[in-house]
Formats: sequence, structure tokens, C-alpha cells
Amino acid sequence: MFIKVSMLLLFFAVTIFVGLCSRKRASNVNDFVLGGRNVGPWLSAFSYGATYFSAVVFVGYAGQFGWRFGTAAVWIGLGNAFIGSLMAWFILGRRTRVMTNHLKSATMPEFFGSRYMSPALKIGASIIVFIFLIPYTASLYNGLGRLFAMAFGNAGITFEYCVIAMGVLTAIFVVAGGYFATTVNDCIQGTTTVAGIIAVIAVALNSKGGFSAAIDSLARIPDPTVAPGAYTSFFGPDPLSLLGVFILTSFGAWGLPQMVARFYSIKSERMIAKGAIVSTIFAILVAGGCYFLGSFGRLFAEAPVAAMPADGFDSIIPNIISGFNSDALMGLVIVLVFAASISTLSSLVMASASTLTLDFLKGHVIKNMNGKQQLLTIRSLIVVFIAISSIVAIFQYQSRIAFIAQLMGISWGALAGSFLAPFLYGLYWKRASTISIWCCFAFSTSLMILNILFRSAFPPIIQSPINAGALCMLAGLIIVPLVSAITQAPDKAAVENCFSCYEETVSVKASDVLPERSA
Repeated sequence: MFIKVSMLLLFFAVTIFVGLCSRKRASNVNDFVLGGRNVGPWLSAFSYGATYFSAVVFVGYAGQFGWRFGTAAVWIGLGNAFIGSLMAWFILGRRTRVMTNHLKSATMPEFFGSRYMSPALKIGASIIVFIFLIPYTASLYNGLGRLFAMAFGNAGITFEYCVIAMGVLTAIFVVAGGYFATTVNDCIQGTTTVAGIIAVIAVALNSKGGFSAAIDSLARIPDPTVAPGAYTSFFGPDPLSLLGVFILTSFGAWGLPQMVARFYSIKSERMIAKGAIVSTIFAILVAGGCYFLGSFGRLFAEAPVAAMPADGFDSIIPNIISGFNSDALMGLVIVLVFAASISTLSSLVMASASTLTLDFLKGHVIKNMNGKQQLLTIRSLIVVFIAISSIVAIFQYQSRIAFIAQLMGISWGALAGSFLAPFLYGLYWKRASTISIWCCFAFSTSLMILNILFRSAFPPIIQSPINAGALCMLAGLIIVPLVSAITQAPDKAAVENCFSCYEETVSVKASDVLPERSA
């Protein structure tokens, strides 16, 4: 217990230290929300990856989908790496940085309002962000609480204490240091996460006789509901459901406000390639490692052929870790999950608080809101948002309403379904109309709300919030161009002004681009 507590306290101290040291770099709204649009490639890449993956992935997703799909769950991690990270940086990174800077947009709703010339659209998007980020943050607390109960239950440290500690720690360093403190902590915490996952996988496989023996044991599980060897097959026992998770978690990152915000602060062209490579490698190790570990969950269960463990899917990873006879490794795992959760939580509260302040309160509720008032309001809302999500997390934990994966699926489905297509078309296509964006918002939010309230009435394939979320994202890519084709085109001059930023000529060094000269 001394080792585990000491490692956790050291992590707390480093996190708070970074936040306090970053105060001078968060003196105005631009610096607090975007780091002055001057953050280096390593910090941005680690921040992107750390925001992407949290306790939800390590505990919830890895456990549930590793159990359901076996080793095929690794495809989800690879999709997160090459689609959610690599492609996102190259397809969205440069255009996002250029156009958001041109439109003076600090948040995704603000981008929608300026790009589609609609203040109402900005308000609608900000409401969606604030509402649907709450279940996401609640799922972070839930995943962390599972491991805390396992590691510190004998010491009387309950889930409620865990939630309070995580909330207070996040509030201190985010309120003090803003975006820059978040990115620095993400880099530190990301390194911890990678080291912890590698160590956990090595110990877990070694306890089952090594990789080959573990694969052989998993293939021999006598489950009459699936084909022999299904848990080690290429696409697993349920390829269609696997595809739904693959789509939601990989392409979904393209439409999440807290993820896209990492591109607002790109410093230079060189940073895109570096950021893409670093974040992709990070995703392969973290996401790929998590799902790889989760795929062996049945080997550590009392009933490996059950449709679901007796304690639920969220207990799978904690059950694997509970068998480790090393306090140091256990402490590393606790720090790993705490670090991953706080990285994502800090990004979520920043996105929510800044969106509500800059896109909803400023100019609408409070007409004349100066810079100091905006900064104070953002900091205050960070605390409020953390408090609300903490209450929701405790209520969800005590009532056992949903598993972590489903709770996160609701949030991702509504947010990515609403924003992915409007954001992507907004960067690349001039014809997208305001009405089409409203239709995309309405379809995705309505479908996800109905899925919560009337899930049993849905067709079996989309009863899962994850599959429903994937459907929302794909539907948005069709809704926007279809509705745009039959509605009035946006004002040509205004749209040309938005896209004029891409036509600007820039000069670069000969070391970057080979000059065309005659012999």
C-alpha cells in the first residue's frame, strides 16, 4: 500500500507543479484556450494521443471488445492509429489550422458559426457540446473507480473519494495553466501510459506461459456459440459489430471538439509530419496494446465461455491486473489509468467551458464581455463542469445504469455524428448549406437520444449506442451533400472569403522545398 500511495502522490505533485508553472502562459483567452497557437509537435502529438485514449479505452473498451472479438479487437486499435491519428493529421491538420486562424475561431462551434455564416448554428453546436460531453467525462470516472476499488478497497478508499481526488487535481492544474499545462501534462502522462501498458502486457502473457501458449489457450476455449478458434481468427466471431466499433472510434475522432482543437495550435508545416508520426506510434502502442491485452480477458475469467463476465465487462481488465503479485506494477497501473483519465478529462472540460463561454454566453447572454471576464468565466465553468460530471459519475456507478463503453458511445455518437460531416465539408467543400448542417445536428442528436430512451424498439444491429453512433457518422456524410443539393446555396462572396486563406502565397526555405531553377 505504501508503494502504491507513494507513486500516486508523486504523480499528483508533478501534475500540480506543471499547472502552477504554466500560469504565466495562460494570462489571456487565446493563451489559455489555444496556448497562443504556438505549441510544438511533440507536445501536440502526445496531447492528441492522450486526449484520444483514457480509462474508457483501457478498462471499458479493451475489456468489452477484447471479450467479444478476441484478438480481432486489435483491428480497432490499428484503426485508431492509422485513421484516427495518421489520416486525421494529414487530412484535417493543415486546413484546420489555416481556416480557424483566418476566421479567428477558437472552438468548433465558433468555426461553424463563422464558416456557415450562422450565429444560431454556433449556439446550437455549443449546446450539443456541453450536453454530450457530460456522459463522456462520467465514463472516465467510472473506469478509474473500478481500478481504485481493486487497489485501495482494503484501505477504505471508495469510488466517491476517487472521483473527488480526480476532479480536484484536474481543476487545479487546468484552471491554473490552461491549454499549455494540459499539453505538458499530456506528454508526461502519455509516456507513463506507454510504459505501463507494455509492462502489463508482458506480465499478463508471461503468467499464461507466453504469447504462443496464450494464443493457443484462447483458440481452444470451448464456446458452442461461436466457431472453433473464433477468438483468434482474423475478424473474430462478429465482424459486423467489430466494424461498427472500428468506424466510431477511428473516424469519430475527426468530429470531436477536444480532438480537433489540437490542430488549432499547429505551429508550422513541419509540425504536421512530426505530429502525425508521433501520435500514430503512440496510438499503436496504447490503443493496440489495450485491445491486445483485453483480447486475453477470457483466460483470466472463471467462466470463459459466458456471454458476459458475472461482474460485467468493466471488471475484465481489473481482474487481469488483480492477479499481479507486484505492488510496484500495481502502482504503475493505477498511475497509468489516472494519467490517461486526467489527460482526457482536462481536454474535455477545456472544450466544454471554452465553448459555453465563447460561443453561448459571450455576445448573447452577456453582451459586453471583456477578455478578463471571459477568462474568469471559462475557469469558473471548468470547475462547474467537473462538479456536474462527478455527480453524474457517482449516480451512474451506484445505479449501474450502463457499462463504460455504452456511456462513451452515447457521447461519441452524438458529437461525432453531429460534427464530423459539417466540419469535414466545411474545410473542403464550398457548397455545403446551413440547413444541411442543422439537419445533420438534428438527425444525430435525435437518434442517440431515442436510442437511450427506446433502445429495445431499435433494430438489433443499432440497439448498441456504439453502432448507432457509427450510423450517425456515416449518415451525416450523406445528409450534408444531399440536403445542400436541394437547398439554397450559401452566399458566394462569404464562402470565397472563408476559402481565400488557402490561396495565400507563403515563402519557405530551400531546405524544405527544392527550388525550380534552370541549369
